[in-house]
Amino acid sequence: MTHLEVKGMSCDHCSAAVKRALEAVPGVESATVDLGAGSASVAGSAPLEALLEAVSEEGYTATPAS
Repeated sequence: MTHLEVKGMSCDHCSAAVKRALEAVPGVESATVDLGAGSASVAGSAPLEALLEAVSEEGYTATPAS
């Protein structure tokens, strides 16, 4: 499981866009996004860089959660 901090989400549409972007990355089995916490969890074998790029392409900033 990969956990990300996602900045810039402010509504349900934002979190849905991030979820769709993450789920479209090859190797992702499932993705959940928590708008309130500003986070996402991704299951699967997708490389971290691909996940970060997918979020970035939607206009948000993602970093590995600490």
